[in-house]
Amino acid sequence: MKKLNVTIKLEMSVPDEWELAETSEGTPVLKLPNGQFLDIAIEPLFSNDPEETWSSTEDEDTLNDILDMVESEEVVYEFVVH
Repeated sequence: MKKLNVTIKLEMSVPDEWELAETSEGTPVLKLPNGQFLDIAIEPLFSNDPEETWSSTEDEDTLNDILDMVESEEVVYEFVVH
C-alpha cells in the first residue's frame, strides 16, 4: 500500500452569526445560529464517468473501507477580519 496526502483548503463567505466552537475532544467545529454545529470533513464521492454527476455512496461498507484508509484528518477554521 502507498501513502496519499490530501490537503483540503476552502475559502468561504459565511454569515456573521457563525461562530467557532470546539468539541469536548478539542476538535474545531462551526456553531450555526439555529443551534446546529457544522464540521466540514472529507466525504468520498463516486462516479461511473468523471464528466457526469458525482455522489456519495449508498453502500456503507464501501464508505467505511475508504474512511478506514484515512490515518489522520485536520481541519482548521479561521475567520479573516479585514
